[in-house]
Amino acid sequence: MTLAEFDDEYRKEYPVVCGADEAGRGPLAGDVFAAAVVFAPGTVIEGINDSKKLTAGKREKLFEEIVEKAEYFSIQRATVEEIERINILQSAMLAMKRAVEDIDCSPDIVLIDGNKTPEIDFKTQAIVKGDGKSQSIAAASILAKVARDKYMEEMAEIYPQYQFEKHKGYGTKLHYEMIDKFGPCEIHRLSFLKKYYERKNQLP
Repeated sequence: MTLAEFDDEYRKEYPVVCGADEAGRGPLAGDVFAAAVVFAPGTVIEGINDSKKLTAGKREKLFEEIVEKAEYFSIQRATVEEIERINILQSAMLAMKRAVEDIDCSPDIVLIDGNKTPEIDFKTQAIVKGDGKSQSIAAASILAKVARDKYMEEMAEIYPQYQFEKHKGYGTKLHYEMIDKFGPCEIHRLSFLKKYYERKNQLP
C-alpha cells in the first residue's frame, strides 16, 4: 500500500483527512515545530516519506511541492520557554494542536504520528511510525523538519559560536564542545542540559 492509498482508506469513512507531525523533540536547543497538512483526494506526491529518511535537498524540494499541492497546511511551533515550563512532550503536542487548529478547514480525522495525540476538538488517530505510512503525516513531517532547520540556520546567525547550522541543536560532539566553551545561550533547553552537567560534575 502506498502512502497516498493509506490515507484513501481513511477517506472512505472520513472524507477530510489531516496529517500532523512534529520536528525537534530531541535537540538541546531551539523551538519545537509542528505541521498539519490536508490533501485533496487524488493528490499524490512522488518520493514522499518520513523526513528522517530523506536528504536535506530532497526534503526542500518536497517542501515546495507539498506547499503547492496541499489543499490546506499550517506550520506552528512551541517555544523554548514553553518547553522549559511544560516539558518537551506537552510542547510538541501544543505545537501540533496549534498547527491543526490553524488550518482553514475542519478535518473529519487527524492522523498523528506516534502513540499520543494532542487535545483538539477533532477526531484523532495516533499512528506509530505514521510518517512512513501516511502521505499527509509524511508531508507534515517534512514541512516541520524543513521549517525548523531554516529556523536553526537563522539562530546560527544570531549565535554563530555554537555552529547551529551544522547540528541544528542536536546533541552532537561539536555542540557539546561549544556548550563547554561558551556556556548555554538563550535558546538552549536548560532542562535538557541538566543531566549533562550532572555527569560532568561527577567526572574525576
